[in-house]
Amino acid sequence: MNFEEDEISGYYNDDGEKLNPNLISKPDLCTTCRKDEEGEEEEVLCNLNRLDQAGEKEFICYAYESKFEEKKNSDEEKDEGISF
Repeated sequence: MNFEEDEISGYYNDDGEKLNPNLISKPDLCTTCRKDEEGEEEEVLCNLNRLDQAGEKEFICYAYESKFEEKKNSDEEKDEGISF
């Protein structure tokens, strides 16, 4: 990665300031989430969620999946309210 790519990659706030997700503590909820161990694709979404809620009293994640519960198969995850 060259210098120019490093300058434009990463996370930025609305004012253009670069944000470092490593400086924001990981909520306890994240440490018990299956997605915390699933790789770079999930990491980006999780970092955005944590950065967005930094400093809030309560952390909310609608994508949370407990790593202690059995993962549902794709048929069980389908929305029962929508069918074509």
